[in-house]
Amino acid sequence: MNTPQDSMLGREVAYPSHYAPDLLFPIPRAVARAEIGLDAATLPFTGHDRWHAYELSWLNRRGMPQVGTATLTVPAAAPNLIESKSLKLYLNSLNAERFDDEAAVYARIASDLSARSGAEVTVHPGLPPFATQAGALLDTLDLDVDDYGPPNPSHLSATAGDNANETLVSHLLKSNCPVTGQPDWGTVVLRYEGPRIDPAGLLRYLISFREHSGFHEQCVERIFADVLARCAPQRLSVEARYTRRGGLDINPWRITPGWDGGISLPTRELRQ
Repeated sequence: MNTPQDSMLGREVAYPSHYAPDLLFPIPRAVARAEIGLDAATLPFTGHDRWHAYELSWLNRRGMPQVGTATLTVPAAAPNLIESKSLKLYLNSLNAERFDDEAAVYARIASDLSARSGAEVTVHPGLPPFATQAGALLDTLDLDVDDYGPPNPSHLSATAGDNANETLVSHLLKSNCPVTGQPDWGTVVLRYEGPRIDPAGLLRYLISFREHSGFHEQCVERIFADVLARCAPQRLSVEARYTRRGGLDINPWRITPGWDGGISLPTRELRQ
């Protein structure tokens, strides 16, 4: 079974000179999910991991370089996540590969990612537009904070009998790569229906990820599971929009099955 320590993270790796789908490094989701009490057979959420690829290039049949961007969507139900450095190296392995047209490039990427993740991955040309997230910004709360990790769900609480339907936003999420220790920065968008969540406690909880080591997808699933357990919302949506690294950013999203969370079309943060 692949582990983060088996990946290319933290190692000096030469950029590929030819197409190399074997560079894609899948990591089973089950291990991290078991650590927070989640069973793959009874997950409390659905959703996806949406990647934005800003540095995509290939050759046409005459050898002329082409450039583009792409949005890659991996289902949360996929048994494996794709480690980010391996995805970057894989996409760079397309630089010297010849394709009939742009559609063939996206079809190849979708096929390779589907095979490694264990579920159908969709790939579309282009990127979603920028948009400011509508919702209450937690970051303006006047708080004393001294808890920077590990993630502390005891900060979370909700008021029974005071039901709310709201969106809460914070740009203060920071966690660290579990292998290299490099910081990952992101915006959290939390939508819910149910007992009103204490905003100060939620912000303190999110800040308690500051020294935590975990992959982006795992952090979002931990946030979802902790809020669900401590605040008991009837419906919940958690999305983290991480800033770019190596020409990629990731946007893991987990949501109560059967609910759209009031989300129409995907967008990007200005920091992305």
